[in-house]
Amino acid sequence: MIRRLLTVAALLALSAACATRSATTPSPAAASRPLLTVAELLALPHGAPDHRLAYGEDSSHYGELRLPSGAGPHPVVVLFHGGCWREFSSAASIAPMADALTADGIATWSVEYRRLHQAGGGWPGTYLDAGRAVDHLRALAPRHGLDLSRVVVAGHSAGGHLAMWVAARSRLPTTSAIYRPDPLPIRGVVNLSGTPDMAGELPSIPAGCGENVVQSMMGGTPQSVPERYAQASAITMLPLGVPQALIWGARDDQVPLALAERYTRAARQAGDRVRLVVDSTAGHFETASPRAAVWPAIRSAIRSLLDGTLTP
Repeated sequence: MIRRLLTVAALLALSAACATRSATTPSPAAASRPLLTVAELLALPHGAPDHRLAYGEDSSHYGELRLPSGAGPHPVVVLFHGGCWREFSSAASIAPMADALTADGIATWSVEYRRLHQAGGGWPGTYLDAGRAVDHLRALAPRHGLDLSRVVVAGHSAGGHLAMWVAARSRLPTTSAIYRPDPLPIRGVVNLSGTPDMAGELPSIPAGCGENVVQSMMGGTPQSVPERYAQASAITMLPLGVPQALIWGARDDQVPLALAERYTRAARQAGDRVRLVVDSTAGHFETASPRAAVWPAIRSAIRSLLDGTLTP
């Protein structure tokens, strides 16, 4: 109980123009509504996964697999949770979204990974975990009826950053500490309010994270380890070669919309297919909630990526 209270307390602290984009047009009353807090996000009900399965040796090397009814083969969405890449976060925060997608006929693989202040967390371990967890679908597919030709990666906040990195990792040099050969091909990526540019995130790190988490993740500054920032940031590895959907709240006070707009311009100039959706009513945590007004846009983006029909 004490551990849970400390976790909630830490997460409560976390809550403390040329790119074309589609956007909702809310009423003035909707635009002034109170924003969803992290405590409210964590309080959303969710069910237990069908399976909790290891993809490695560490206690954090596991994923929660949820399967829709029927024999399959099922399309798959890999989900990465947020939480400043910190040890107080967990896959439970993405479980309501996983439930909603599974009810919609999509298998979900919600990934846990080594986080900051855990052994092996940060550079390079967190990135290696993200890639390894996605590639582990190859081992899961035969037994659980997964369609590996229809895999989309999605993540919220810190998890959105990891999802973008997974989409970009085929661009890594073979000399990189986070390079691994033969990454599982994906149909696309959905970034829910997660930075695509680690150096660009530095001026706006949320105070609730409790530290300079970007420098902690990278193990140094952009000046001291520039190659790490380049190899972890989707914007420096363009073109990614897969379709991308970025979904943001215009009222996000954690990860600035300007980062998403700048990335969208750069990605399109590099030849990538990118959709940027901005919900005028949403803040940072709405994009992780299947009960928020932005959810239909998220669901539509995922469906379009799985079907290969995403348009900017």
